[in-house]
Amino acid sequence: MFKHILIPTDGSPLSTQALEKALDFARESGAQVTVLAVIEPLQVFTVYPVGMDIAYAEYEQRANEQADGILADAKAAAAQRDLTCEAIKLQSVDPAGCIVKTAEKYGCDAIVMASHGRSGFKAFMLGSVTMKVLAGSKLPVLVYR
Repeated sequence: MFKHILIPTDGSPLSTQALEKALDFARESGAQVTVLAVIEPLQVFTVYPVGMDIAYAEYEQRANEQADGILADAKAAAAQRDLTCEAIKLQSVDPAGCIVKTAEKYGCDAIVMASHGRSGFKAFMLGSVTMKVLAGSKLPVLVYR
């Protein structure tokens, strides 16, 4: 059915559950797996920027460490299922666009991801990466709730 699945993850419990289910699905269908962690850059607006260089550096270091851990855990979970897994870490102000472009760039034929279940006002104000991926992708998107 699918030969190459992109699994974006942010390391949250729901995203990790979706990753586990997506890896099982990939194993059952014999698909290749690519796991993606997108780091959003720190965006701070201030009239007093003294010391912000330190804050940016600290944020970048911690975000990279967290993404590295998420990807290492994903690779370990894939290895437990005898799957080879490519792990990609990218930085983008537009995670949804980054997910869609990465799927296209790596020749994926499906995206499997979690839905964080925002609804109502929160969904309107904050948006949903999943909804943006669904709207922007030409590929099938399987969403785990």
